[in-house]
Amino acid sequence: MIVGSAEFECIIYDAHSLKEKRAVLQRIISRLKQKFNISVAEVGYQDLWQRSALAIVTVSSSRMATERELQNALLFLDSFPEIERTLTNIEWL
Repeated sequence: MIVGSAEFECIIYDAHSLKEKRAVLQRIISRLKQKFNISVAEVGYQDLWQRSALAIVTVSSSRMATERELQNALLFLDSFPEIERTLTNIEWL
């Protein structure tokens, strides 16, 4: 069993309030969960309007499958124009 996690920071340029930030994140997180076999959570900067830290975790029987799922989820996240992924840290357990 291989557990892969990706923790990354995001910038949401058009958010001018926490409510706007939450709306963007909620939509993106729900679409990620629907499309991929992953868990997603906001893990940092919850009190800042235009910044966030998210974590994605997935479990699989092989490292290759786990890595593919994480990379596909990150590529999908990058397709959203309202959010920019910056620092990314991937770990294997």
